[in-house]
Amino acid sequence: MKIAVDAMGGDHAPQAIVEGALQAARKLTDVHIVLVGNEQQIMQHVNRTLPNNIEIVHASEVIDPDEKEPAKAIRRKKDSSMAVALDMVKEKKVGAVISAGNTGAFMAGGVFITKRIEGIERPALAPILPTLEGTGVLVLDVGANMDAKPEHLLQYAMMGHIYAQNVMGIHRPRIGLLNVGTEELKGNELTKEAYALFESQEFHFVGNVEARDIPFGVCDVVVCDGFSGNILLKSMEGIASALFQVMKEEFSRSLVSKVGATLLKPSLRGIKKKMDYTEYGGAPLLGLQGACIKAHGSSNAHAIKNAIFQAVRFVEKDVVGHICKEVKLERGERDAQE
Repeated sequence: MKIAVDAMGGDHAPQAIVEGALQAARKLTDVHIVLVGNEQQIMQHVNRTLPNNIEIVHASEVIDPDEKEPAKAIRRKKDSSMAVALDMVKEKKVGAVISAGNTGAFMAGGVFITKRIEGIERPALAPILPTLEGTGVLVLDVGANMDAKPEHLLQYAMMGHIYAQNVMGIHRPRIGLLNVGTEELKGNELTKEAYALFESQEFHFVGNVEARDIPFGVCDVVVCDGFSGNILLKSMEGIASALFQVMKEEFSRSLVSKVGATLLKPSLRGIKKKMDYTEYGGAPLLGLQGACIKAHGSSNAHAIKNAIFQAVRFVEKDVVGHICKEVKLERGERDAQE
């Protein structure tokens, strides 16, 4: 199996990307990792020689994180590390691609280069957000599409169900619909119509869920439009960051609090690990013909390593194939009814 990694994408590229790839290569000896980017810059962060299961594919251009028109950038910069990596997936030279680079460019490139699965109208960006019990919750969409129709949310639910089963290892994933209340008739027209569609499906729909309950593990998959999902994502990231900052300030306020912090250090480390996005890898862009994983822009080496592990599971479980099969079955049933 081959996995392409955009070595030039992200706030800490290429150092963190290269270090994460090296860490993954030591653990996954049967996986071949392709680092795509400026060869000279990549080699500056390699000790001595590359492992046998890592190679470099040179790309002369980089898509900047602050590109004003990312969709145009991915088309214009054909020799960028991101575009070259996506091309490798399209041409089936690799099984998956990972990038911590410009999110807009990556999503546009996924659609323009790898193409959508036939029958999927809108791909969905689907990160795993931390939950108290540690398994995490898959949320889709968190920004690939700001507007959505009920039929799009149904496709998100279907893809989330498949991903949770095959990659997260949940036998019967609980699907929840993000809403302002748990009652069936709550919400706007989009959620009300989506609720009716979800009820008629075979997946395990647990009804509407509120944002405040998500960290407590009320469901395994949360479905929402990209606008609401992005607000949910950024809110949870901000709250977690603020909480840890407050704890750090309080524990350093006096000698007694410093002693207490020392005693609690193992527990605090466990809490931080449980709530750390780097433990979950990246966010798959579901609905494409290739396996595309979007890592967080500030990903460190640990996050990149876990994103590579995630990509391997994605390919091994043939998530794209399962989605294609499900879409064909759904379209066949709809055509039969008509």
